[in-house]
Amino acid sequence: MPSQPPPLNLAVITGSVREGRFGPVVTNWFVEQAEQYSDRFTVDVIDLADTSLPLALPPLPPALEPNMARPAGMTDLTNRLGAADAIVIVTPDYNRSFPASLKAAIDWHYTEWQAKAIGFVGYSGASGGILAIEQLRQVFNELGAHTVRDYVSFPRYYELFDAEGSLKDPTGPNAAAKTLLDRLHWWGSVLHDARRDRPYTAA
Repeated sequence: MPSQPPPLNLAVITGSVREGRFGPVVTNWFVEQAEQYSDRFTVDVIDLADTSLPLALPPLPPALEPNMARPAGMTDLTNRLGAADAIVIVTPDYNRSFPASLKAAIDWHYTEWQAKAIGFVGYSGASGGILAIEQLRQVFNELGAHTVRDYVSFPRYYELFDAEGSLKDPTGPNAAAKTLLDRLHWWGSVLHDARRDRPYTAA
């Protein structure tokens, strides 16, 4: 029998950094789902609030200067993104879009996203983060990443979680998370092997 391949490195990113954010609650729930599949994933939890993310970008973007020096406080984030095989973005909707902190993290990097599987977990008062997710799909497509079709959405998130951060009715969200993780594992495995056998190069 062929040996079982090692687990993929799954990075789960909390995209909101503002005071009073709900993002860590959603992230913690999703991480609990992902950790049930330890044979398929090792989970790295990344909170953008722990990283300095200057909004002023360097003169040349990472696409043109991939070896540029980033701020020292960004080294850990850069290394962890580079090591990821698949990435899940946990994002709210802010004024029908995603947070500036998340855009800064994306724009400070380039090759770290290429030929990797990206999934989304959204939350907001009305759309459940879908508006942010749709915009993020366009951004990551430009970076040569593959965004999986399936996602998890929490409209009126404040009604769905209790005071301890647990879902009142986890049936639907847990099923959606499993589907997302299944897709991430399939695409993440295929792209991992492709990067190993034929390194990705941008046109």
